[in-house]
This record gives sequence, C-alpha cells and structure tokens, in this order.
Amino acid sequence: MRDTQDRPGLLHFFGENACTPWQTSTIRKKTAMHSNSELDAADQLWQHWLAGTSLRHLPENHRPDSRAKGYGIQACLPAVSGRQVLGWKIAATSTAGQQHINVSGPLAGRILSGQVLAPGDVVPPHGNRMRVAEPEMAFVMARDLQARPAPYTEAEVMAAVASLHPSLEIPNSRFEVFTAAGEAQLLADNACAHHFMLGPRAPDSWRALDLSRHPVHARVTHRDGRTWTREGSGAAVLGDPRSALTWLVNELSSLGMDLQAEQFVTTGTCMPPMELSEGDQVLADFGVLGRIGLQFGI
Repeated sequence: MRDTQDRPGLLHFFGENACTPWQTSTIRKKTAMHSNSELDAADQLWQHWLAGTSLRHLPENHRPDSRAKGYGIQACLPAVSGRQVLGWKIAATSTAGQQHINVSGPLAGRILSGQVLAPGDVVPPHGNRMRVAEPEMAFVMARDLQARPAPYTEAEVMAAVASLHPSLEIPNSRFEVFTAAGEAQLLADNACAHHFMLGPRAPDSWRALDLSRHPVHARVTHRDGRTWTREGSGAAVLGDPRSALTWLVNELSSLGMDLQAEQFVTTGTCMPPMELSEGDQVLADFGVLGRIGLQFGI
C-alpha cells in the first residue's frame, strides 16, 4: 500500500481544471514517457473536446492500429489537458454495447478533473452528440492495487474497496461516427468519457448483496411533464459490477498501471443508455444503495 498522505483527496478536484505543483511535477515526468505522435494525437482529441467539435478520424500518421497504441494516446490526455485522473470508467460492458460500437470487448478510460459534476447538477449539452445518461455502480478505492505480473482475484480487488456509490455517466465521443471509429481510436478518445456524477456513499450492507441481481430503476421527465422509465440490473455489467471492477484492475495492471487509493471506478451502465433531449431530468433509483439525478441542459 502506497502512502497517500501527500496525494490530494478526490473531492478537492471536483470541478477543478488547474493542476497543483504536485500534479504538474507528475505530468512533466509522464510526458517524457510518450512519443510526439501520441502527444499530438491526444492534443487533437483534447482540443475537439474543449470546443465541442468532432473529427472524422485521426490523421493517418497519428492513427492507432491496436489497443496498446490507443491506450498510449489516451495516457497522454492528462499531460495535454493539465488535468488529474480522478477515476476510471469501463465502456462496452455488455455484448449489446460491444456490438453497438463495434469493439471486441470492454474499454477502459480515464475520468479527468473538470469533468466530474455534483449530483443534481445541470449537465452542459454543448457538443454532446451521444446525448444519453447511464446509471452505473461505482467503487471508490481504499488502497492502491499496484501493477504486477499475476492477475488479481476478485477477492483481492474487493478487499481494496472503500465504498460503493450510485452514479451517472454522460458519455460522448470526439468522432463524428463513433460506431465506425474502431476500437483503437475509441480507446484513444478515452473510451467515450465526458461527464460523470458520483452519488452518495451506499450503506456498507452492499457488501452482502448480490449486485448482479440488484435492480436499478430510471425515469426521464421531459420539459412538458411526460415521463418514461427503464429497468436494469448489475447483471448488465460483465455479469456483475464486482467482475467489471476486477477486469479494470487487471486491464490496468497488464498496461503497467496502478489503480490508486481514492480513485473511483464506474463499472458500466446497468441498462441500455437513456436517450436525452435538452431540459430532460433523470432520476436513477438504486433502491437501498441510493438515488442520483441530473438535468440535461436548461
């Protein structure tokens, strides 16, 4: 377990864009590890992220052609953005999701400071072409899980978890047609990360629950008062959110990366993504685990 006393806490970064001296030093060290091509590709994606614009694909000389190269570009995003990694997301945790975006399996992405909103906030719709919300179960880590040759077991991973939280992800892509971008480019594009809300801590009794069978109920209310609902469960997330978290830990470990104490992992949507229009309000009810809501635009 790594000493985390000098590491800024999770809440310190909510809504923050600027780096502390600690972050800046870390970014400088990591930048030296990346190629100019990776940095240039990441910077292009980040500029489109800031502007709310899109591109057809990365230039051929910067375009990744493997998962490893896609992750290499993604790893440059903290350096080119000057932002801190608060946590991680997992995209495409169901067969239907993988088929929808034409990938072979789940994708890991970083959630950066400045992209985390408070529960109930208005989510800015500018530049968001996906326009969906995804109810998810997120775990906050109590201690580091360092990269190692042997895979982690689920029991080892869960022993390192501090808490479980209901959450909402609002994904997006910087590619015009994200379903045709391909796995490597989607990884470079941070696995479609965009905005995220971490809900209140669930009661510790969650540890005794079968999360694969735990129901999730969501409701969308339009401006005119019309509503519709959708049902889901933890089974949509690689069969169980615990399994998804274990997958993420081992994916990072295989890339030589640690999952750090105080970082969170949001494990994937518990139901088909909920389509949104501006002014919509979303409420996701996780039963005994808690509730979380948002408003998409004004």
